[in-house]
Amino acid sequence: MTRILDRYHALVAAGELRPDSDQDAAAARLDRLQEELESAPPRGSTLWRLLRKPPEPPRGLYMWGGVGRGKSMLMDLFFDTVKVQRKKRVHFHEFMLDVHSRLAEARQSESGDPIPPVVESLAEEGRLLCFDEMVVNNMADAAIMSRLFTGLLEKRVTIVTTSNRPPDDLYKDGLNRQLFLPFIDLIKMKLDVLSLNGPTDYRRDRLGDATLWHCPNGPEATKALSDAFFRLTDFSVEDRAKVPAEDIPVQGGRTLHVPKSLKGVSVFSFRRLCEEARGAPDYLAIARKYHTVIIVGIPVLGPEKRNEAARFVTLIDSLYEYKVKLLAAADASPARLYPTGDGSFEFERTVSRLMEMQSDDYLALGHGSK
Repeated sequence: MTRILDRYHALVAAGELRPDSDQDAAAARLDRLQEELESAPPRGSTLWRLLRKPPEPPRGLYMWGGVGRGKSMLMDLFFDTVKVQRKKRVHFHEFMLDVHSRLAEARQSESGDPIPPVVESLAEEGRLLCFDEMVVNNMADAAIMSRLFTGLLEKRVTIVTTSNRPPDDLYKDGLNRQLFLPFIDLIKMKLDVLSLNGPTDYRRDRLGDATLWHCPNGPEATKALSDAFFRLTDFSVEDRAKVPAEDIPVQGGRTLHVPKSLKGVSVFSFRRLCEEARGAPDYLAIARKYHTVIIVGIPVLGPEKRNEAARFVTLIDSLYEYKVKLLAAADASPARLYPTGDGSFEFERTVSRLMEMQSDDYLALGHGSK
């Protein structure tokens, strides 16, 4: 039987990970959870029905810590290893979009409280739910999370989640935060809270001293960004043809095609992002989903590209708000990207943000809105 702790120790022994006491403790806790989940009879099975009182479901886990400390890596290692028939791993933002969509359908089809049927359907789909990057940015999510997760735990669902913040800092200073406080209490009461703040920022470490903004566009810049992509994702260069694409949901029921997407890193062309009809909902969907965005083919902008420049400004504002790491290839440095003409003055704030986004202080920030 494959154990997550064995797989983690093998990565350390191979030099792919550095010794880290926080990671080791989290891997050991996940290993115990794996054993508990695999030994428990599935709900509805013959053994489960024969039990006079089914055992308590395994206690879940909330792993929090700074950017690049291995939280997602450990959760993915656990998810891939654990032998559970009904399990689901999803980015937390996508999960909440799905929940709101289900709630809307439930309100149309039923006259009563829409939360119980949504909880029931989610519990049927997954005995184990794994969420990456739990963060709460709006009152719509905050208002329902306590009841939603209370219902899931009562349905014997085991939850494992990662976050850049400790539970007490979730939705900090948010509107009507008192409605959210029961959820924080629930997390601390029902899940084990572990911090991962070891000495190595793997995401920054993999970037090394890599240049983030490449000039001009061309084969050399493309190769540098390609190399950075493979370092950030641990993907073999030989398998570059197998890098997956995906479609991500956008507010309003649309989807956005992402040409390359792997382990929280996405690759786009300027043409796809700013020459096509895009707006803030598209850019916010990208910013929430990906901790790192790579953009190629950024041209010099000016009055003749006023619409493209306006979209680029909105894009950078969204990435900046969610502390997304940006790597880019362009025909000019940020300061010379919109040199003269109508709109160049307004573009100065974007230049300032682009410069800040290359700083060590910015790169050390965790992914997510303030």
